[in-house]
Amino acid sequence: MKKEVDVSKHELVPKHEIISAKEKEELIKKYGSLKNFPRIYSSDPQVKLLNAKPGDVIKITRHNDVTGESIYYRVVVEKED
Repeated sequence: MKKEVDVSKHELVPKHEIISAKEKEELIKKYGSLKNFPRIYSSDPQVKLLNAKPGDVIKITRHNDVTGESIYYRVVVEKED
């Protein structure tokens, strides 16, 4: 029997969340097209856990003892073969 592991509970995995449509709109106004954003595959374990779909934007919040909190955004895409 294969045991499922919840990767979101691991101490090295930063917080991932889907942003709202309004937040997404504001990011596009500020930074331009989603084509300019870094990508994250729909097959990523965190994306699957969030049930995110291609086109969704994921906000990743990382904590560092030196620099504090850093926020990154990734747009969900299908993995190309």
